[in-house]
This record gives sequence, structure tokens and C-alpha cells, in this order.
Amino acid sequence: MSTEQIEKFQEVVDIPEGVKVTLKKNMMHFEGPLGKTHKNFRNIPVNIEVKEGKVILKSQGYRKRDYSILHTARSIIRNLCEGLVVGYTIKMKIAFAHFPITVKVQDRTVLIENFQGERSSRITKIIGNTKVVPKGEDVILTGEVWNHITQTAANIELRSKVKDKDHRVFLDGVYVYEKKKGIEK
Repeated sequence: MSTEQIEKFQEVVDIPEGVKVTLKKNMMHFEGPLGKTHKNFRNIPVNIEVKEGKVILKSQGYRKRDYSILHTARSIIRNLCEGLVVGYTIKMKIAFAHFPITVKVQDRTVLIENFQGERSSRITKIIGNTKVVPKGEDVILTGEVWNHITQTAANIELRSKVKDKDHRVFLDGVYVYEKKKGIEK
């Protein structure tokens, strides 16, 4: 294999100003202006090295699969660094036809009450450091780790899914309508 082809299986990620990255075995720790987080790379077959404000990623093989895994690891590191600097926001809309749905936050759980007139609340977990704030017809999710925010939004959306009825007619639920960078207050 030529050196040009081998370089294809190596990526360098620049660490933004204000973010500190450390590597201990397969655990990467990130610390930035908005907080701290970590990511375990034990199950991702990539060689990682942290040097002078850069993260150097090297693939363990030279196949198409290894190339895609390398770029996945690069995206994970970029998103974590970016999130610790600017953060992320997802807005969700509460939609109902007859029974007014209320969303409440209790400890590390979200309660969806009065969904289609049900007496018991539908409960879902908040993942990671995500902050969930119900404001009238909206639910605003903010945080620094993109995966945690999107997973929390998906959990809320899935818990408010209409079952055993035509979903084209019964449009009740809590739906994502906006995703953006930056933390909204």
C-alpha cells in the first residue's frame, strides 16, 4: 500500500480553544467552558493519541469499514468539543386535539400527563446532563452532549406515540420541530 493510501486511514482533529482533552487507556475526558464529559472508545477499533491541542486518530485496518469507523470516531470527538464550547438546543411542540397534555420534569424523569385522557402519566428518563424545561406548548432541551439531548428527545417522542389508532388522524404527541447549536435560555 502506498503512503498516500495509508494517510487516508489517519485523521487529525483540532481541539478548540478552551477545551481540555485527556486520554487514559480508552477513556477520553473532555473539559470545557460549559462543563465536563467523557467518552469510552473501548468498543471503537481506532488508535487514539492526544498531542499539543490535537487528537490523532489512526485506523486499525485498511478496509472500507475501518475508514467509516475512523470518521465516526472523528465526528464523535468534534461534536463533544463543539458541545462543550457552544452547546445544543432542541425544541419540541406539544400537540393535542381534545385532552390537553401537560409535560412535567421530576428529578431525572419527564412525566407526560393526561395523554389522550389516560389517568396514569407516561414516564421517560432524561439522559446525561440534559436540561428539560417545559414552557407552555413547548419543551426545550439543552445541554452539551448531542447524543444525550437527541436520545432524550427521542425517548419523549416515543413515549407520546399513539398506539392502536390511525396515526394520520390521531396526531397527539410531543414532536421535535427545531434543532440548533447554542444554548437557548
